[in-house]
Amino acid sequence: METSKIIIEAIGYIGSSLVLISFLMVSVFKLRVVNSIGSIIFTIYAFIIHSYPTAIMNICLVLINIYYLIKMSRKSGVEYAFVKTDVSDSLLQYTIKKYEEDIKKCFPGISLDFSEVNSSFVICNEGKPAGILLGKRNSDNLEIVLDYSIPEYRDFSIGKFLFSKLPGEGIKTAIYRGADDHHKDYLEKTGFINKGGYYEKTLR
Repeated sequence: METSKIIIEAIGYIGSSLVLISFLMVSVFKLRVVNSIGSIIFTIYAFIIHSYPTAIMNICLVLINIYYLIKMSRKSGVEYAFVKTDVSDSLLQYTIKKYEEDIKKCFPGISLDFSEVNSSFVICNEGKPAGILLGKRNSDNLEIVLDYSIPEYRDFSIGKFLFSKLPGEGIKTAIYRGADDHHKDYLEKTGFINKGGYYEKTLR
């Protein structure tokens, strides 16, 4: 009897913990997914202890999250705008400065001295900078120095959009030699191949 009580309480703690953790997430998509999982678990707990108002509330939360997740999944990549800029562009510099700490966290050891960069792009969503790409271009090759998306847009959609636009700029190959500690999954999902010491993607 004591064991079953502990298991029931554990279910409640897990559900409530996931709901709380979800609110710490910057990505709205991840927030709603984790919140839904937590709410489902907490609904089960509420039914077990016969707390029906709590169960109904959490069922409503799950339905709300599902509604907005479906709405988000229907968003098209054409909502992004591809803007070619100069590395000294004031908006680009402002974005780098604003997210400086997050950039350093995502790319450990990165130097924010971009004086050697000769190719830069900003990806915008509804006029707001959502991602930036800085690189050193040599003919039709681009060595990526920084490929960064702000936290709210970190779902691979920017990368797919970005690399579909680069061939239009005459770029055939993208190379990344930086740290991959927090970047490996993104590189693999956007089609980069690990060449041993660096990553390479052929653009089409």
